[in-house]
Amino acid sequence: MTDQPQWPGVVPYVEYYTGAKRVLVLHLTSGNMMLANNPGKLPPIASTDGRQYVVYWGTVSFEIPAERACHVSVHVEGNYIQQAASILLSPGAEQVQVTYATHYTSGVGSLTLS
Repeated sequence: MTDQPQWPGVVPYVEYYTGAKRVLVLHLTSGNMMLANNPGKLPPIASTDGRQYVVYWGTVSFEIPAERACHVSVHVEGNYIQQAASILLSPGAEQVQVTYATHYTSGVGSLTLS
């Protein structure tokens, strides 16, 4: 197994992949006052290529493949999965910035390229 370069403070890509990697910066926002007062109550769950991570509200960085597409999704899980959103990122060498927003009145989340 070869050592790949690691970025400090970045969640490593753990699926089998030997190609080049890049950084995804994920901005997790919520307009919900309940979460603003108690952000640990309903933490977001971010996924890269199906691997789920319980993260925190704010900014989180992930290592993702650069030479192929990568599926990213985020949802909030309470009694059931809600505020789900997903995006398929195209291959590329540059860092990618994506913003997740919750829309509690509609029950739908969104992911947009920043």
